[in-house]
Amino acid sequence: MKNYHYAIFSIVALAALSSCSPKGPYALTNKVYTSKTDSVVRVIEQTQPPMLVDSAGANIPGEWVGTVNFNLRKPNYVIIHFTAQDSIQQTLKTFTLVKPQVSAHYVVAKDGKVYHMLNDYLRAWHAGISRWGSISDMNSCSIGIEIDNNGHEPFNDTQVKSLLALLTQLKKAYGIPTSNFIGHQDIAPLRKPDPGPFFPWKLLAEKGFGYWRDYLLELPPDSFDYATALKLMGYDTRDLTAAVVAFKRHFVQTDETPTMTQFDLNILYNVYKKY
Repeated sequence: MKNYHYAIFSIVALAALSSCSPKGPYALTNKVYTSKTDSVVRVIEQTQPPMLVDSAGANIPGEWVGTVNFNLRKPNYVIIHFTAQDSIQQTLKTFTLVKPQVSAHYVVAKDGKVYHMLNDYLRAWHAGISRWGSISDMNSCSIGIEIDNNGHEPFNDTQVKSLLALLTQLKKAYGIPTSNFIGHQDIAPLRKPDPGPFFPWKLLAEKGFGYWRDYLLELPPDSFDYATALKLMGYDTRDLTAAVVAFKRHFVQTDETPTMTQFDLNILYNVYKKY
């Protein structure tokens, strides 16, 4: 059983080893990555039951019996970010330093090159304090993709093409639902504006990654409550103003004011019905 257990989870270590290069500017950080994934494998291999005591302080007997029905936990969301930095080199450096305490699974450069920085089954530190629906730990269930963009410029065609190829692979590999391709702004409306109003959400929706509004917009009924609709979509509405701005950055993109106009309500009603 131990060998079977190890065989299943050794994919983590093998993926790390395959990404390593003995030379190059990231040889040292790749070595650290391999060491840390080896540590993860050692934790997984542990087969000792927890030492439990009852309310009287008496030991509760326990025994390890390995099940044969398990696999790796798989991601169910993709969170898209912009780097808010000046170059791909700056971002790669940030993600290979300990002090910033941030990371992502993938970084897409302006020239279309895709940097894979963490095995998809491992937990990156990209979402931070965030919430989507009832999920308050988005890092544990998502893949983080950073796009080289300072936040004040359009995303170029080359990197968008690479992003679409990456999203296609991830959706197929993990069965990620269409609705679960969202932005950092959606899950952390109080803190983050990315990937911002320049991001081509409409194009992504046309390819099956997230939703977009229809060309013809139906008027919502008089009873339509936009706060409830935002909450049911997944937005954290404890700060309703921030949720409105995040929604408009994603689905309106021509206006980021915290006021819901009739046009905004029409868009929200249209998109809300897709979720």
